[in-house]
Amino acid sequence: MAGPFVLAIDQGTSSTKCLLVDATGAVVARGAAPLGERHPRPGWVEQDALEIWASVQAAVAACLVGQEPRAVAGIGFSTQRESLVMWDRRSGAPLSPVISWQDQRTGPVCDALRSAAAERLVRARSGLPLDPMFSASKARWLLDELDPDRVRARSGELCLGTVDAWLLSRLGGEPVIEAGNASRTQLLDVRACAWDEDLLRLFSVPAAALPRVVRSTGPFPAARGLAPLPDGVPVCAVMGDSHAALFAHGAFAPGPVKVTYGTGSSVMGLVAGADDLDPGVCLTVAWWIDERPALAAEGNIRSAGSTLRWVADLLAISTDELAELAAGAESEGVALVPGFNGLGAPWWDRDAVGLLAGFTLGTPRAAVARAALESIPHQVADVLEAVDRSRGGVRELFIDGGPTRNPVLMQLQADLAGRPVWRARTAELSALGCAHLAGLQAGFWDRERLAGLDRARDLFTPALPAERRDARRAAWRRAVARARGQAVTAATPPAA
Repeated sequence: MAGPFVLAIDQGTSSTKCLLVDATGAVVARGAAPLGERHPRPGWVEQDALEIWASVQAAVAACLVGQEPRAVAGIGFSTQRESLVMWDRRSGAPLSPVISWQDQRTGPVCDALRSAAAERLVRARSGLPLDPMFSASKARWLLDELDPDRVRARSGELCLGTVDAWLLSRLGGEPVIEAGNASRTQLLDVRACAWDEDLLRLFSVPAAALPRVVRSTGPFPAARGLAPLPDGVPVCAVMGDSHAALFAHGAFAPGPVKVTYGTGSSVMGLVAGADDLDPGVCLTVAWWIDERPALAAEGNIRSAGSTLRWVADLLAISTDELAELAAGAESEGVALVPGFNGLGAPWWDRDAVGLLAGFTLGTPRAAVARAALESIPHQVADVLEAVDRSRGGVRELFIDGGPTRNPVLMQLQADLAGRPVWRARTAELSALGCAHLAGLQAGFWDRERLAGLDRARDLFTPALPAERRDARRAAWRRAVARARGQAVTAATPPAA
């Protein structure tokens, strides 16, 4: 095809994916490159910054095989969030590994800062709970290790940024960070979309060490070093991966809620007002393309796809074999709570532990596989209940991500959430969302036409009777309570 096209680059935790999208919104080519991670100590999760950049280059090259690179009119990036890296502002060389959003090494940093006043400040300004998942404590840890007196940071010699800021820095120019990604750092005033002096002081992060916050449409540096793409192609859009998926679903106003399944999971929906959110969910900037940023309520689940990989490795089978094993089984009372690094939303309990409960000497491995699969929709249902308390009942869900290919998982999600599930037929919704925003900026379509683009979906409706769903949810809550070290009886209510 002759084009023009937009090129969408989705830099995720386990891989980088690329889509080439034409002016009708159709995907005409794909490319991908895998990405590894390191676990140098228990609870530590790192990636190599240069390896991430190389994976972007490889995915772009793979996507453009047999295509005309000069037909690419614009680029969109979607990226993993909260992960943080430090680099030398002058040379561009990374000075640290990328500390992953999954990393828990900064738990002691959060504990040292924790007080009623600090937690109120962090929640009120950033919209987030004081938790090592977010970037601020990672920034403090890196500075304490590499610049304890903050001399280099205050001089602007060092730069701390999330993955979007790191990738954009490879293109040259002044370091910048997109507002939605910045809202996940815990250093941003989420309503003002500006670095907050009180939060910077709390975490001991000099403002001079941070990139400049820009809208989701920039301005950004133009492409460089992404062969065979010619240098100079404009970067039109940057979004956090979960935010981009919400955009791809066409959820441009409060109402719809989407769930993205990946290494972890994100439950997100726009909100009209930012007040009175349930403490189990966060307030975040979904995107900033108009005069005021669009705000969203979000719950983050730390382990989804990673749970399936862990159990597959434990059983010495592939994840596909695990899915087949689980599809024809029942959990037989077994529950698996994946508190590998504590639990995220709605519990925000980093002291929670991983738990396999309800097994006996007669429990088959198929029941364990089924329990692993069920842990994902159970966790999503936990977050949905918090979202319900925040903004009224969620009547239907839009679902995306690699694991959604499994129809058994999708039916489980509908059954355990007790509401219809619409599955996107395109798995790469994060890439598609940034392609949509990039295409909007490149003039491929206006907002009305963007809203009318075909979004093919499959429907799964609840088939589990309410009393059976309630019983399964109650058993799950008891298992979560045990994982959190709480005394449990048959009548134990779910703990907030």
